[in-house]
Amino acid sequence: MSISDGHWRLDHLMEAFNLTSSGPPRFILNGIPGLEAAHIWISIPFSMFYIISLLGNFMVLFVVAKEKTLHKPMYLLLCMLALTDIGMSSCVMPKALCIFWFGFKGITMDGCITQIFFINILALTHSAILVTMGFDRYIAICNPLRYATILTNARIAKLGIVGLIRAVLFILPLPLLLRRLPFCTNRVIAHTYCEHIAVVKISCGDTRINRTYSLVTTFAFSGLDLTLIGLSYGMIIRAVLRINSKKANQKALNTCTAHISVILVNGSLILFSILTHRFGQGIAAHVHILLANLYLLVPPMLNPIIYGVKSKELRDKMGKYTCRI
Repeated sequence: MSISDGHWRLDHLMEAFNLTSSGPPRFILNGIPGLEAAHIWISIPFSMFYIISLLGNFMVLFVVAKEKTLHKPMYLLLCMLALTDIGMSSCVMPKALCIFWFGFKGITMDGCITQIFFINILALTHSAILVTMGFDRYIAICNPLRYATILTNARIAKLGIVGLIRAVLFILPLPLLLRRLPFCTNRVIAHTYCEHIAVVKISCGDTRINRTYSLVTTFAFSGLDLTLIGLSYGMIIRAVLRINSKKANQKALNTCTAHISVILVNGSLILFSILTHRFGQGIAAHVHILLANLYLLVPPMLNPIIYGVKSKELRDKMGKYTCRI
């Protein structure tokens, strides 16, 4: 037996001892199975995406806060989106980078459940904000004369709070259902973070309720939110087609391009990740995990870039502060 094999067995014996020893339950986050040797290399793009995401979203928050001309419903929604983007990526990346760089794989049961709770709450809140953005574009195009009276900053803030309360109420059962599950000798999670289904899979108890509730919640809210966004854009297209001026048509559609781009980026990644994770039995495990991580990294990185490019007002203000640095 080689020295490296001896170290490998010793590490696994230590993990087994830590998992079965007395005290609070602990899990081992295994990173990306099959790509352990490439963890350091994988961490380079992951950390770059995370840094760009933080810089972009904090820049949006700073510029909107500083510029009174941007204190409008659309930019308030953009700030809400930036906060959820920062939250989602920050729930995952610090721990993932600790696994990649230092091999710190242990996580307590409470830590794992907390991570699941906040990731899912932020994801549902993020979806609710995208729905509100669709409603904002509908009012701006279909009823522009009443836009200022219908969508005030106070009303947008209330809609954001409603979206957050909705997320908390429907995600709260997830950690409660996880608490009732028994975990036997296998507490190794093949993931970079505590993804709900990945944790459920290692339980030695009956997980049918957990799986059903998670699946129903995911598809119900994804379906509902996508339907509401679709209705908003259906009415927008109908209103645009009634405009005789080609220039006016183009201007109206241009106001929606940023929101549509964000929806496409977010929607395609999350749906592909969910479908491959649940139904893609022939797809390698590392593909599932990479997709799950990219869903929490790529949209938060691209969203401020998309809005910065598409919104001239925001782009000009961001340029003013960037040039001062």
